[in-house]
Amino acid sequence: MNKSYSEMKKLKTHEERYEYLKLSGKVANETFGYDRYLNQALYNSPEWKSVRNKVILRDNGCDLGLEGFDIHGKILIHHINPITKEDILKRDPKIFDEENLICTTKRTHDAIHYGGEDSYKLPVTRTENDTCPWKRR
Repeated sequence: MNKSYSEMKKLKTHEERYEYLKLSGKVANETFGYDRYLNQALYNSPEWKSVRNKVILRDNGCDLGLEGFDIHGKILIHHINPITKEDILKRDPKIFDEENLICTTKRTHDAIHYGGEDSYKLPVTRTENDTCPWKRR
């Protein structure tokens, strides 16, 4: 089943979007192994950097493109439908297709790829003075 940004965007909660995207501990059939240089070349290309910036703007820098889940740190761009070495070698259009890309935190990205049921937890919502009990109101 091919998943898409447009379909995922219909889901209103972070948990629903995570469930839609998760790979249940399965990574693409073939990992890059010794060919890791291919995806590194891809992620340093001007074409990738351009589409990456468009996705960040589209998603307002929010985890899974969900307002209120701002990413305060490095933003990862996740391929909704995983890519393979062959996709990179063939320059498959799905690599740069915004319908196949979403902003994530590292934590969310790792949970999508490798997590089981207990690995996903909603991001912590911080409040003023929440770590200083004597200053809470």
